[in-house]
This record gives sequence, structure tokens and C-alpha cells, in this order.
Amino acid sequence: MTASELKYCVEQSGNEPHFFTRSTMKFFGDRMANYGCRETVIDTYNHKSLPVYELHRKKPVKMGLKDSAYFRKDTFERVFKER
Repeated sequence: MTASELKYCVEQSGNEPHFFTRSTMKFFGDRMANYGCRETVIDTYNHKSLPVYELHRKKPVKMGLKDSAYFRKDTFERVFKER
């Protein structure tokens, strides 16, 4: 799956209505061209292993942001990785 395909699926699911908006991405100094997408498994805060799509930044953006965002493969909900 590409980053653009993931964007489309997340928008269609309605789970993260502001994540990919132009104004949000502009605020953080980001563009879709700076994103890549890969499949992985993460541990969540409730200690479950979930198969997810990882939306990762190729280069850091404004304010040094470089963290990835994770979306469930079945519902496209955003999930957070256990640190």
C-alpha cells in the first residue's frame, strides 16, 4: 500500500478526519511526498500486538517531527505504539 492509498482509506473510514487535511499538513510543514508506508506489527498500550500500516516520514519536518503514525489494517483507526 502506498501513502496515498492509505490516506484514501483513512479518509473513507472517517476515523481521522483532520490527519491528512491540507491545513494540518501545512501547519507541520509536511507534504504527502515526504511520507512512505509499510506494514508492520506493533505493541499497543494494552499489550496487544496489532498488524498496522506505518506511515513514516522520509525526512524530519518543522519542529523536528520525525515520528511515524500507525493505522490498524482492519479499521484504519490510528493507534499508538507502546514506548
